[in-house]
Amino acid sequence: MVLAAPAAAWAHGGDAPDATNYRTLVTEAPSMPGLSVRAVEAGARLELDNRTGRTIEVLGYDGEPYLEVRPDGVYENTRSPATYLNETLAGDTEPPATADPTQPPEWRRASGEPVARWHDHRIHWMSAEPPPAVRADPSREQRVRDWVVPLRDGVSTMEVRGTLDWVPPPSPGLWWAFVIIVGIGVAVLGLWSRALPVLAGLAIALGPLAIGYAVARELDAGTTGVGPVLVGLLVGQVWPVATALAAVAAGILALRRRPAADFALALGGTCVAVFAGAANAAVFARGVVPVPWPPVVARLVILAVIAVGGGVAVAAALRMREAARSAAQDDAEEPATS
Repeated sequence: MVLAAPAAAWAHGGDAPDATNYRTLVTEAPSMPGLSVRAVEAGARLELDNRTGRTIEVLGYDGEPYLEVRPDGVYENTRSPATYLNETLAGDTEPPATADPTQPPEWRRASGEPVARWHDHRIHWMSAEPPPAVRADPSREQRVRDWVVPLRDGVSTMEVRGTLDWVPPPSPGLWWAFVIIVGIGVAVLGLWSRALPVLAGLAIALGPLAIGYAVARELDAGTTGVGPVLVGLLVGQVWPVATALAAVAAGILALRRRPAADFALALGGTCVAVFAGAANAAVFARGVVPVPWPPVVARLVILAVIAVGGGVAVAAALRMREAARSAAQDDAEEPATS
């Protein structure tokens, strides 16, 4: 994991949004065999995959060389202010005094693969305040701007063009109401004496849901291949995956009716609801989700993880409370019987 971390850091942004109201699309890219450009991480970054065998250059905000995507990897120009401004989604990294776009480039290797992914502030909305037109009518989907990112192939200049649109958010109150209703429905199972296999099955079902959402986030970030996806899960999605596996383990423990099964269900349900569910609850209040699914599907998955995980936890807690009460009654009746 330690050795894989640098590669994963380049492949997956640590500040990728959990959801957003701005949709970034690439509408036009250079027509070259082996060259592809797309928006990833819900529009937070651009990905340029260069399999042409040539060097493709990305130009910075002052028209200076910023990135070179060569056949042997990606190189950053340490003289380009974009190298530092693009480190974060907010663009709040102060370039050093040596960053001068008028000076000849100094190249630093950033990756061994000919695939570059970077925060390009030309493609997303930088301000915390929406554009004036959006503030005037936030309920309507509307174009914020068209954007252009220049590229260079030798002496030939090319352009990647795209759009940035405002997507109205859904009603978060409605989704949270469904979470509460479903959660209560699962929680009342704790009042049924034979509910343990049902709760175990629900806990086991949470695992694939939570892990599936984590995998979808990696795919939306541009990660491809089983190995890179696994590394991305271990580095960027470790808590959702760990708690999902814990929920599955608790369910298996409960099916085998092992001691402390109810406690395992309560703990596993709580953790998966918090780390894999509530941590992604921004999808309830944003129009664009960071997975390659329709937004309503992403919301349904997160609704199920939060509601079922929390419901299983409460149901297991009710069962533990009833077991403790029965044990106390047995202890109180034993002296009287003897």
